[in-house]
Amino acid sequence: MNEDTIAAISTPLGEGGIGIVRASGKDAVNIVERLFSSSRDERLTEVASHRLTYGFIKDPLTGTAIDEVLVAVMKAPHTYTKEDVVEINCHGGMLTLRHILELVLKHGARLAEPGEFTKRAFLHGRIDLSQAEAVIDIIRAKTDGSRIIALEQLSGGLSERITSLRDRILSLCAHVEAYIDFPEDEIEPASKETLSQGIREIQGELSLLSRSFDEGRFFREGLGVAIVGRPNVGKSSLLNALLNRDRAIVTEMPGTTRDVLEEYLNIKGLPVRIMDTAGIRETHEMAEREGVMRSLRALDGADIVIGLVDGTGPLSDQDRGVLGRIKEKNSIIAINKSDLAPDGGGLETCLKDYSENVLRISARTGAGLDSLKDMLVHVSMVNSRFLTGTRAASVSHFSETNGVLVTNVRHKAAIDHAIDALNRASDILSDQPLEITAIEMRDSLDRLGEIVGAVTTEDILDRIFKEFCIGK
Repeated sequence: MNEDTIAAISTPLGEGGIGIVRASGKDAVNIVERLFSSSRDERLTEVASHRLTYGFIKDPLTGTAIDEVLVAVMKAPHTYTKEDVVEINCHGGMLTLRHILELVLKHGARLAEPGEFTKRAFLHGRIDLSQAEAVIDIIRAKTDGSRIIALEQLSGGLSERITSLRDRILSLCAHVEAYIDFPEDEIEPASKETLSQGIREIQGELSLLSRSFDEGRFFREGLGVAIVGRPNVGKSSLLNALLNRDRAIVTEMPGTTRDVLEEYLNIKGLPVRIMDTAGIRETHEMAEREGVMRSLRALDGADIVIGLVDGTGPLSDQDRGVLGRIKEKNSIIAINKSDLAPDGGGLETCLKDYSENVLRISARTGAGLDSLKDMLVHVSMVNSRFLTGTRAASVSHFSETNGVLVTNVRHKAAIDHAIDALNRASDILSDQPLEITAIEMRDSLDRLGEIVGAVTTEDILDRIFKEFCIGK
């Protein structure tokens, strides 16, 4: 385990009222004390833990004051990393933060790697691996629902569930291995049935957790909504109207949008990842053709597609080509420019052939946008058993899994592998040597152990913590 002291800026880049330089390790207090000058001649090695001390950070070589600061000394083991931690709270300008960090590094610390503070918390046993992964989910949470689910995981909800299931598998393993160790005591049919029943019960609970992944993925990544249509029907204008700001460039020239633009919205508690796409049409221009291909990929991968048409004229062949692609998707067709077009019913009737969800909107005036949001919620509810469309309902009850959701693809893969191993153990229990059953059950234990870090490798740790920002 690393004995060196690490340091990093732990607040976002840019200007702010306060910035924090964090150091962790056995020399953290001594390093910062060399730079700190207290107005009361207080020594950081002697101050009480978890208290703020006022003073200045100075360059020891020149005596020049760098900034007025508050320093928090937090002594092991009651810290985030279970090491001595010092946080220097200074003014939040990047020049000041970088200068202070350079002094800390110059006097004995090294720059922390992405996620290294949290990695140390895991390595020192303060949190397990699934809790460490929940930290990044909290940072990236888009709605209260995703935040609360991540907080539940950080609090140990998933860990406790996985640990409980591992304990039950371990108990069954002990019975199997007892018969292996004492072959003269032949296992009775009733005992085999008891073992088989125990395996089936654990399989059932693991299957519920595995099935919760779709719900968990939704809260973690957001509902993918693609806005598609031929050029110049108002896709970028609709994105800007939904965001209530000018995110996409809007011009009268067809083909202005060349790439897929993504933004997040909170629509009635639903985390929505909304995508503005390039106009779909036949083109020989290379850049626009690549944009069309990306639009088609976004259309194929979206959970819901908004097909946008221009309500000021009849459907064109390009419109029909786009609408044909969304016919089998969860879709909404929005007739744009309703402020310029009469409310005739002919177009709506025609569009019902492509989707049952049709409405008129105006991206320019905002007319119909609330109805469009309501329709997005409705379509998500109809087509997904877990999307409730309200913040309260989205986090209030997940009865099948007692509030625990699997949000991480690594966790789902490990659970599915554990289920497969238990399936094999159950299948061979009746007619194969017990040693083979024990091997499969041990495999399921190891797979679940990968989730909480009871079984891990450097490769797993590297893949997890490289997603973190430096300073966390």
